[in-house]
Amino acid sequence: MSEQPREPGRGGQPKRAAAADPESSLPSATSDASSPATEGKSTSSDEQAAAPSGPTRDIDGSPASHDEPPADLEDLSPASPVGRLAATVERLSREVRAAQAEAEGRALIELAKGVLVERLQCGPAQAARQLTQLAEQAQVTPLELAVDVINQAARDRMSEVTDAFLTATRAADEAETESAAVRLRAAESGVLAADDAQAVADALLEQALRPLGAVAVAVWAVGADGSLTLAGSAGFSPAEAERWRYVPPDVVTVARRGLIEREGQWITTLGATGLPTIGLHHHPDGGRAALPAGTGGRIHGVLEIAWPTPLAPQSPQIVRQMEALAELCAHTLEMYTPPQGAAQEPRLLPDAAELMDLADGLYDPALVLVPHLDGDGHLVDFRIQHVNNRFLDPAGRPRAVVNGALLLEAYPMAAGDSELFQRVERVYATGEPFRARRMNLTALVDQVSLSAVADISISRHGMSVLLIWRIEDETARLASLLQHAQRLGRIGGFEENVLTGEITWNGQLFDLYGRPQTSTPVPLEELPAHAHPDDGVSIRRFLRTLLHHQRPAAADFRLQRPDGVTRHIRIVAEPVLDTDDRLLLVRGACQDISAQHWTEVALAATRDQLAHTEQQATERNRLTLQLQHAIMPPTQAPLQVSGLQVAVRYRPAETEQLVGGDWYDTVVLPSGQVLLCVGDVAGHGIEAATSMVVLRNALRGLAVTGAGPGQLLSWLNIVAHHLTGAVTATAVCGLYDPARRTLRWARAGHLPPVLVRDTEAAPLPLVKGLLLGAVPEAVYEETELQLAAEDTLLMYTDGLVERRDRPVEESLTHLLTTARAAPSTLDQQLDRLLTYSKSDTDDDTCIVGIRVG
Repeated sequence: MSEQPREPGRGGQPKRAAAADPESSLPSATSDASSPATEGKSTSSDEQAAAPSGPTRDIDGSPASHDEPPADLEDLSPASPVGRLAATVERLSREVRAAQAEAEGRALIELAKGVLVERLQCGPAQAARQLTQLAEQAQVTPLELAVDVINQAARDRMSEVTDAFLTATRAADEAETESAAVRLRAAESGVLAADDAQAVADALLEQALRPLGAVAVAVWAVGADGSLTLAGSAGFSPAEAERWRYVPPDVVTVARRGLIEREGQWITTLGATGLPTIGLHHHPDGGRAALPAGTGGRIHGVLEIAWPTPLAPQSPQIVRQMEALAELCAHTLEMYTPPQGAAQEPRLLPDAAELMDLADGLYDPALVLVPHLDGDGHLVDFRIQHVNNRFLDPAGRPRAVVNGALLLEAYPMAAGDSELFQRVERVYATGEPFRARRMNLTALVDQVSLSAVADISISRHGMSVLLIWRIEDETARLASLLQHAQRLGRIGGFEENVLTGEITWNGQLFDLYGRPQTSTPVPLEELPAHAHPDDGVSIRRFLRTLLHHQRPAAADFRLQRPDGVTRHIRIVAEPVLDTDDRLLLVRGACQDISAQHWTEVALAATRDQLAHTEQQATERNRLTLQLQHAIMPPTQAPLQVSGLQVAVRYRPAETEQLVGGDWYDTVVLPSGQVLLCVGDVAGHGIEAATSMVVLRNALRGLAVTGAGPGQLLSWLNIVAHHLTGAVTATAVCGLYDPARRTLRWARAGHLPPVLVRDTEAAPLPLVKGLLLGAVPEAVYEETELQLAAEDTLLMYTDGLVERRDRPVEESLTHLLTTARAAPSTLDQQLDRLLTYSKSDTDDDTCIVGIRVG
């Protein structure tokens, strides 16, 4: 509730006293018997503290909002019948709230008086006077002093929360800090006096949460199956509370999150989470807090608090207040019983005795655990109340030693990496069962850790916990692993006793033979009758080695099954001898290697085909290389031209499969001019080589017409486009006139020649020219260069400068640097260019060089 009587001023007296309390007024009159004037007129100090005077106020001292009349009644005339009725209702409401607050304040004052009676060893009257005197000296109200006395005497969770809050807010308004202590104790008083969870919700909202800005509160009780039942609510409409009276297990809500998280859930804006909860449509943007309500290590429910606006981060002191209020709820929820007719079916939980009977009926080891609490009621361990008949201790101890011991004493490693104790503790707290497969359990035997792998099941039944584990059988696991390995490897095992004739096959071997498992196994001596006739020799050799020489043996054969299917089988066996070295039995295995056999056949055929293809490719490349060398030898006999030295170099590709289309030509024409050209056909292989031959011979034939280099390239473009299957190529063509020492040249998408004069080297200026074969007709620009004595001109293909990781400009710079350091002869200069080339494309390369005499 939100109101209490107005407290007297600092050191002052109340203006109006309530009816005298017989218990407190009698000692007061007795103590003042020497003063007749005051006899029969004195009132007790707690009456004065509880007496309302003036307008009612909230518990924190602020004016109560309930004193304000409704807005729709403000305009009514006080003299009208409706106005008089409204005034009467408002007055009666204030009196009821004042009476409730007075009763709560009197309860706290009476509790403080009892503390003083016990501490001071005095009577009630003297304790009342002592409380009044101390309040006057401290300049606080008797109610505030009573709360302080209770906190000092109790030293419980509520007092710790109050002390922390007062310490953290010491610099704030003193009245506010003192009212916080009163508010918490008043809320505790209301909760403890409440007879059900609904009254607890009302008391928490009005006394403790509404001053903090909250508008609604819900108290949820958790069932044994993990379901949630709305035990009480305040601030929500009855229709909304009825709609949320039951939440089935595993339905994720705000309260469920608070149940799962140990620290609770603090939600800034409810709409951002998407979680359903009570009152979602009324305050979709408001904040929420869901705190687990637990005591004694067990969670009994959840306290959910709603704010109308987004919730700002709360101080640690406020958070501890909320946790203390949730713990108050746990005391009520501990005795809570869901109403009959609720949505969930009532469940009868077995007690410890019934759980013991249930554990004895299990085929797996089981422990019945009960909580073990310390003096303060906190869960510290679990006592092993019962072990069933199937129990086998991992440490080898008898059942009587483990039965009755504490869990952590019997199995201290349960609190280690396996987190078994934490799992049990969590199941006991929340009621949610836990199951895990292949969990590692560790027992400590003589300070030695022994580990075992087990399947774990933990469940809560009433106030007890049932712990079941199933130790993994290593023998069964290995047998299952062997069966799967035999199935995947298509392996069947057998054992044949040569003395008794008894034969044992496993199921996989019957499947390999294509025989039903009810049929008689085939003896080893009859194996040739079930094999292909061509494999009889190898099978008889296998049997002679195994049975006569008594040595392990193996053989591959074709098994002819009754269904007409032939399978390729590999059999491996070994003899087993007795103490006299006589053959006792034979054991072995058969594996279906049909898939492997046909794979090897396919691989052999593929290898043969690849070898044939490789041989064809090698022969093709050899012929191509021979053709290329016949047309363009690496070196050429020097031309006999007066005043001109001509040298060529051709470097084929390093890989034979990369036979390219680079070509060159140097020839003296009938006119006395010298034809100089290099070119590069796109691609590699026989097609590039044959196209190169066509272009080279065509250019040589066209050059005898006396046309200039530009015209020659135009005609060569027509040849490339129409007569060679539309190949593309680059070329540079030049005509040198020995008489005038001039060079006319043109280019078709090719790198320009390099002129070396004295100690300088530079590429010739570019002239326009499209690569050959790109378009049906093209015009090529030509220019003339005047050469001087000792000038050197270099024509080359891109194989000399091309690199994958560098731009062509950088490679050209390196080429010019190398060309400047010219040796004494032209041949040496071309060899030097090939030697210091940084090309990394493994492409073929052509160089044509001339030097004017």
